[in-house]
Amino acid sequence: MAKKEFTYRGKNPAQLKELSIKELAEIVPTRIRRTLLRGFTDQEKIFIKKLRSGDKKLKTHCRALPILPEMFDKTIMIYNGKMFVEILIRPEMIGHVLGEFSLTRKNVGHSSPGVGATKSSAHASSR
Repeated sequence: MAKKEFTYRGKNPAQLKELSIKELAEIVPTRIRRTLLRGFTDQEKIFIKKLRSGDKKLKTHCRALPILPEMFDKTIMIYNGKMFVEILIRPEMIGHVLGEFSLTRKNVGHSSPGVGATKSSAHASSR
């Protein structure tokens, strides 16, 4: 069986790259549509300008920026509040915002309780 080619609302990645912002806004979900039609902030405009200039790796704090077709196959470093997380943008990510792929919280990994944490561990020897 041949691998199925990715399409988003009936359009392949090459067709998505040819769409204007208004045409893209017609096929994306409401939250992204409203962001695109309202226009980008100054910081987002600067980031998009750098993106179009051809830089391969870019850093940004703009977590609310929607993923645009021109971002496909680029590595973007998204700030999560502590550090920059490196993300490769794939066509399957369209319709989402950058912040969804750079988690701001870590999973809690609990270990065994320390000495004195429970009644039974109070009598354990700590060497």
